[in-house]
Amino acid sequence: MALVSSAVLAATLAPAPAGCAWRRSELHPAFEGGPITIGVPLPLTGVQAVVGQVKRNAYEMAAEEINAGGGVDGRPLVLLIRDTGGEPGSAAALAEEMITGSGVTFLIGEYSSAASLAVAGVAQKYGVPYLIDSAAADGITQNDWRYVFRLNPPAGLLALGLTGFLKEVVKPRAVAIIYESGEFGASAARAMRNWCWENWIDVPVYQSYDPDIDDFTPILARIKGSRPDVVFMVSYLMDASLLVRQARAQGVTARLFAGAAGGFALPEFILEAGPAAEHVVAVAPWAPTLRYPGTAEFAETYRARYGQYPTYHAAQAYAAVRVAADVLERAASTDPERLRVALVDTGLMTVYGPIRFESFGKYKNQATMNPVILQVLGGRHETIWPPEAATAAHVFPDPAGTGAEPPGAGD
Repeated sequence: MALVSSAVLAATLAPAPAGCAWRRSELHPAFEGGPITIGVPLPLTGVQAVVGQVKRNAYEMAAEEINAGGGVDGRPLVLLIRDTGGEPGSAAALAEEMITGSGVTFLIGEYSSAASLAVAGVAQKYGVPYLIDSAAADGITQNDWRYVFRLNPPAGLLALGLTGFLKEVVKPRAVAIIYESGEFGASAARAMRNWCWENWIDVPVYQSYDPDIDDFTPILARIKGSRPDVVFMVSYLMDASLLVRQARAQGVTARLFAGAAGGFALPEFILEAGPAAEHVVAVAPWAPTLRYPGTAEFAETYRARYGQYPTYHAAQAYAAVRVAADVLERAASTDPERLRVALVDTGLMTVYGPIRFESFGKYKNQATMNPVILQVLGGRHETIWPPEAATAAHVFPDPAGTGAEPPGAGD
C-alpha cells in the first residue's frame, strides 16, 4: 500500500462514525463519573530515558489539555505512568500488573520495539487494547493481533520514505547498510536492501551490530573499502552518534550518510555527534514545521513549556493521548471490546497527521503517513524533502564525501 500523499491528507480523511453500533444485549455500563485511567509503561531510566522523558512530557501535556477542556465526557483522564527501564521483561510485568492489579483496560506507551512487543503480547493475552505510538518493528502489526494498534509507521515503510530523495537527487549505484540487530533495525534495513535490489543498486555491505558495541572499526573498514555512494544506518541515539563520529574519524567517504529515524532524527544526536553530524540526513515520520491543523500551536506550546521544539516522538505521544480520548468518548465505556471496535472506527486529524487504522498487505490495525527527510545544516535539523515541506535547501553531495573537510571538523 502506498503512503498517503501530503496533498490529499485532509481531503481523504473521512469523518469518524458518530458512534459504534452495538447490540443492546452487549452494552456494558457507561462511565460512572470517576477518573478514566490509561496505563503507560515507559522507559524513564536507562539508555532510553531521554526519549522516555520526551514522551512523558507530551503525554502529560495532552492529558492536562483534555482535562482542562472537560475531560472525557466529563470524566478526568488519568495516566498511570510506570518506569520500565526500557527492559522488555519489566515492560511486560508492569503491563500485566496494570491490567490485573489496577484494572486498566487501555494501554499506550513504551518506546523500543522489543519492549513494545512484550507489552503487546500481554495486551493480546488479556484482550486489552494497546495503542503503540513509537515502536517501529514491522512484526508488531504483522502478528494478526486484534487488540494491538499502531499510530506510527512501521520501519519498513519509514525506510522507504527516503527512496524518493535517493531516486531524484542522489541516484546511487551502491548503498552500504549497517543496522542495530533488533527488530527495528532489521525491519528498516531489510526494506532498504530489497528496494536497492529492485532498482539494480548494489549493496556491498549489509551488516548488523550488537546494541552494546562501542567500536565500529571492523565494519567501517569494510564500508570504507567498498566505496559506496550512500551509507544507510539504522540506530538508536547513542550508537548513532558513536557510529557517525567513528566513520568521520576513520575517513569513510560517501556522497550521503543517511539514517532511518531512530537516533538520527533527535536533537541529542547533534549534541552527541558534534561536528560529525553535519550534513547527515534522517528520514522521520514528522517535523514541527508540517502544516497539519494545530501543529504549529502544539510545537510552540511544547517549546515554551519544555525549552525545545518537540521531536517526532513527542508528537506521536501527544497524538496517542488525543486518539485515546477520542476512542473513549465514542465507545462511551471502558469495556475493552468496545474500545477495540472504536479504535477500528477511528478517523481523526491530529497534530501528527491523520490517524486511521487499516489492514493492508501483512499489516493489521496500522496507520500510515508520509515521512519527511531532515538534514543537519549549521548544527540543527532542517526539513529538506519533500520540496513542498522543505525549510532549507539540501546539501548534496556531503562535502566530506568529496574530500573536503566538513564544517567544524577542526573545532
